[in-house]
Amino acid sequence: MKIAEALTARADLQRRIEQLRARINANARYQEGEEPSEDAATLLGEAESDLGHLRELIRRINATNARLDLGADGTMTDALAARDVLRLQHSLLSDAAVAASGANSVGMRQMRSELRQIAALNVGQLRERADAVAQKLRELDNRIQQANWTHDLED
Repeated sequence: MKIAEALTARADLQRRIEQLRARINANARYQEGEEPSEDAATLLGEAESDLGHLRELIRRINATNARLDLGADGTMTDALAARDVLRLQHSLLSDAAVAASGANSVGMRQMRSELRQIAALNVGQLRERADAVAQKLRELDNRIQQANWTHDLED
């Protein structure tokens, strides 16, 4: 199984567990004289079994990521950490550019006697930096995706 397939399986298991949670909650109590539409105890058993499978799958993904060498990017774990930080940095720079540009300002100056709002940050420079970070992020994400589809999950 490739890492990408394991990641898809993990997402599927997480969705199934959430669906089971909703079904358990919907059937955990029922009105006297009626029967629940599903057996909550059986559903709980299914969810616990799926949680065990999920735990093992996550363990294998994490072990593989810790050992997988991506060259200049370090291990897959290093690359994932770098990607998370690049996403956060891009968001920070983009939000700062929007705030400095006044694009999200509610009230505009109506009279010349009112105080003007002045940008404390250079919007153009912020957007250039955000674009550069976005480019790095795309390139790193492509290398991560390529590794996910070319490397097998370890046992």
